[in-house]
Amino acid sequence: MSSTLGRALGIDLGSKRIGVALSDSDRVLATPYSTVKRVGDRPKEHALLAQIVQEEAVTVVVIGVPYGLANQPNPASKSILREIKALRKVLDVEVVEQDERLTTVEAEHSLRFQGVKGVKKKDVVDQLAAAIILQSWIDAKALHRG
Repeated sequence: MSSTLGRALGIDLGSKRIGVALSDSDRVLATPYSTVKRVGDRPKEHALLAQIVQEEAVTVVVIGVPYGLANQPNPASKSILREIKALRKVLDVEVVEQDERLTTVEAEHSLRFQGVKGVKKKDVVDQLAAAIILQSWIDAKALHRG
């Protein structure tokens, strides 16, 4: 019986920053990992994500897609889906989509509750949103396994 599933990487593709979260190798817990600043150079940003995938021995990447409340694509989700298509060409692992409706709102609420403000909040909110995306995927997978 295999004891590990391999690490999963969660990604929140924002317009100014890319939040990144990482799971443990058993895929039980997602934790905030880092933030990749948008520099206006998608290939460079994607290469940084590919480097994280390689360095952290990631076996699957989970990317949040902000579908509309009626579960329909909108301009934001269509843009993210185009970027996911480009990332699939760069990353050498499985890339899956996860509904991320309201994750940034949830992350901001959590940070506000913890008293995190200002610049530090901006740096952490995208990482926390990525962790929420990844944790929801992990939890859904666990429900189907158990």
